[in-house]
Amino acid sequence: MTAENEREIYHKLEAMKEIRNKTITLERLKRSIMTEVRSGDQEGRCLAQYKREMELLQQEKMSHVEELRQIHADINAMETVIKQTEESMTRKLSSASRLHEEYRPLKAEVDLLRRQYLGLERLPDLHEEDGSPITPDRFPRAVPPPPPRGCFPPLASRKPPPPPAAFRSALEQDFITVSLRQQPPPMKSCLSCHQQIHRNAPICPLCKAKSRSRNPKKPKKK
Repeated sequence: MTAENEREIYHKLEAMKEIRNKTITLERLKRSIMTEVRSGDQEGRCLAQYKREMELLQQEKMSHVEELRQIHADINAMETVIKQTEESMTRKLSSASRLHEEYRPLKAEVDLLRRQYLGLERLPDLHEEDGSPITPDRFPRAVPPPPPRGCFPPLASRKPPPPPAAFRSALEQDFITVSLRQQPPPMKSCLSCHQQIHRNAPICPLCKAKSRSRNPKKPKKK
């Protein structure tokens, strides 16, 4: 073998060695490229999912913003309703209180007249009515309480029609007597049903019979 052939073989061996080393490096680079590409593609798919999730979150956020806006609108509307209801309640209770100021003295007067002239019990108070929504402490005592038994309370603003002259005269006389003595009015027995009624009652409140005096006045001689 000549020296030229030896150099040629040597160069080939050196080239094969270099090719082998570079091929190994090339394979390593190729695997790294494949790995990075696969990892990048995976990250790309995750990124798409993340972006989609972000879009969904943004949509949910806007829906909550609209829901919150609607809630605020409902709150404002409810506050308006509450305010109007409170004003209406205040007006109605104030009106009821004003009407009660008329009712109390008038009821006290009616109760006294029923007791003195008809021998009847008092009418039930508002809180004593069946199914009444009124409690005993519903209305404050803005006016004086009814007077003791045996004297007239103050007249209400709407006065009842005046009685006949004879009955009014008897009423005034009994008013003076009861006011001074604070005693029950004089009574008599009804000639029909024999129940106790007021002495000056024109008719019996129980049997409706006309009351007659036991000692009728004799007509005066002309």
